Amino acid sequence: MKPSSEIRPGPAAYSNSQVIGLFLPYLRPYVVRITVALLCLVIAKIANVGVPLVMKRIVDGLDAAHAPLMVPLALLAAYGALRISTTLFTELREVLFVKVTQRATRAVMLQVFRHLHEMSLRFHLQRQTGRLTRDIERGQRGITTLIDFTLFSILPTLVEVTLVLSVLFYSYDWTFMAITVGALVVYLTHTILVTEWRTNMRRRMNEFDSQASARATDSLLNYETVKYFGNERWEEAHYDENLLLWEKAAIRNQTALSVLNLGQSAIIAVAVTLMMWRATVGVVNGTMTIGDLVLVNALMIQLYIPLNLLGFVYREIRQSLADMERLFTLNEMKVEIADAPEALPLRVDHGEIRFENVSFHYEASRPILENVSFCVGAGKTVAVVGPSGAGKSTLARLLFRFYDVTEGAVAIDGQDIRSVTQESLRAAIGIVPQDTVLFNDTLEYNIGYGRTSAAHEEIETVARMAQLEDFIARLPEGYATQVGERGLKLSGGEKQRVAIARTLLKRPQILIFDEATSSLDSRSERQIQVAIRDIAREHTTLIIAHRLSTIVDADEILVLEHGRIVERGRHMSLLAAKGLYARMWRLQQAEQRAEREVGKL
Repeated sequence: MKPSSEIRPGPAAYSNSQVIGLFLPYLRPYVVRITVALLCLVIAKIANVGVPLVMKRIVDGLDAAHAPLMVPLALLAAYGALRISTTLFTELREVLFVKVTQRATRAVMLQVFRHLHEMSLRFHLQRQTGRLTRDIERGQRGITTLIDFTLFSILPTLVEVTLVLSVLFYSYDWTFMAITVGALVVYLTHTILVTEWRTNMRRRMNEFDSQASARATDSLLNYETVKYFGNERWEEAHYDENLLLWEKAAIRNQTALSVLNLGQSAIIAVAVTLMMWRATVGVVNGTMTIGDLVLVNALMIQLYIPLNLLGFVYREIRQSLADMERLFTLNEMKVEIADAPEALPLRVDHGEIRFENVSFHYEASRPILENVSFCVGAGKTVAVVGPSGAGKSTLARLLFRFYDVTEGAVAIDGQDIRSVTQESLRAAIGIVPQDTVLFNDTLEYNIGYGRTSAAHEEIETVARMAQLEDFIARLPEGYATQVGERGLKLSGGEKQRVAIARTLLKRPQILIFDEATSSLDSRSERQIQVAIRDIAREHTTLIIAHRLSTIVDADEILVLEHGRIVERGRHMSLLAAKGLYARMWRLQQAEQRAEREVGKL
């Protein structure tokens, strides 16, 4: 059995120029700062190239036949000043630009984070958390690398190459410049070709790395399930399969890197040797001085050290662009559920909910709801029951606008929810979901999440309403108790009571309880039901229920089967009809009697 693969959005399809084009807008607010930083860069490189020029004059000036002793001393002072200037303007450039790097990175990451929250529930049900977080982490590193290496390595090297070629062109015969230019062309051609080859390997490494991360994260999140079925070795085997693919790709990548480094070193060695040969011949022939020999040697060392680094920088930039591809692909994905351009805030006057001929499907071949119509009057309570898979929870998701209806409309106080802003819609609705997931933080944080500005006294009030007060009082750390990842330190019933409390804290006009008491014991369920009935009197309430005993007081009960409403009415009238609801009631009553009999043994 193979693990199922995630349904992912299409592969990254941006070219390097497109990735850069998507990133440039984040740098525009800092044009002045970037300009000043680049000016410092140019000054630093001019000072750096000036160092060997002064060194030549010093060497030649040491010959008493050419200059008095004061000349070398003055040149030594100039030499020191140029050295200090190089460091000064380089560090000034760093100080000026660090804000640009950090602010741009922060802006991109915040935009991606915001965009992921705007994506539909469909996207988040299909994603793999480990893969997604790894893509984001690599993209963030890629942004920093791209900025730093492009502006602090590529541009300085280009400036330095230009200055060195100018000195060689104006000071010596054409062969010096020809050797330098020829070496540069061969070096860059070799670097680009091999790096392009390695980029494909890098993409494969990233893919296998993401797969391994996704597999590990998924397995650890489902720790209890792995243990229940004793599948530790099976999980290890499949994780190792992903690691093996990554290992092979990494080995090929390193081999290609060695080929690249060897070629670059050979090209530089040949070029420097040829330059020194020409300079030596010039000294022997008397056309050049010892200072010229020193100058050429210093210029070549000064040029090829950053040029050698340029190969590494180019590789890193290409890899960074590959890493950023996925990040911007995520950021540019179409938002499935978006506000209409003319969307207005929802006005809740009474809180009436109306489903009008609603049909919905995730896939065309699998209808979930068909022609569903009902109304939840202001301040009324409507319950929805039915077999598993009937489409009950889908009603809540449509009302919350996690999905848009395929046909028909959902309205609140006469306003189609597709015509109002999602923020105002969701602010008006409080939902207690069937599967409660908590943040890895304290009880107080998780309850307070319903309204982050709430005071501690308000949190205590809703905790009492949700029957949490006694439970919290027994905890050594009380409200400061950590609940663990996804709330795993709490029982199912405790998590649901936390969910009820934070929903009450939100103070919504409309309440949805989606199997809100399914994980509670009978005593806790009765206590919660009292609280729910009290709360429901002041709210428009939709209850999606499995246990029919929890909704006998509802103003109307809808019975769903295969996505259609097959029965509707109050509890007693539905029992009298002797249809599906009556059969479900009898079955649940029989189950409860059996449980009580077992409890007496």
